[in-house]
Amino acid sequence: QVQLVESGGGLVQAGGSLRLSCAASGRTFSNYAMGWFRQAPGKEREFVAAIGWTGAITPYADSVKGRFTISRDNAKNTVWLQMNSLKPEDTAVYLCASGWVAARTEKSYDFWGQGTQVSVSS
Repeated sequence: QVQLVESGGGLVQAGGSLRLSCAASGRTFSNYAMGWFRQAPGKEREFVAAIGWTGAITPYADSVKGRFTISRDNAKNTVWLQMNSLKPEDTAVYLCASGWVAARTEKSYDFWGQGTQVSVSS
């Protein structure tokens, strides 16, 4: 059974930083792309960033480009999302997902974590 467990969320002031982690188990981590999505109250889930299985491909949403960095360590079965210069509009539940390609679409991912809350105060 594939499990994805996110951690690292919390409350931070605008301009601050957080680092989210997603620990994966249940299948060969290095064979799969990983993605981060977020969902704010009353809004659709949206793509944040993704990373291919080698780490060479890293698409980002325009809204986070230059502020967020996705990375992975296949030896640790973990993917991270470093979030800098946080804004109140970044407030959401952040979910990691595992799939075949580092895509921007939810349907490209077949397993999802439960999410971790990120709240940014102004």
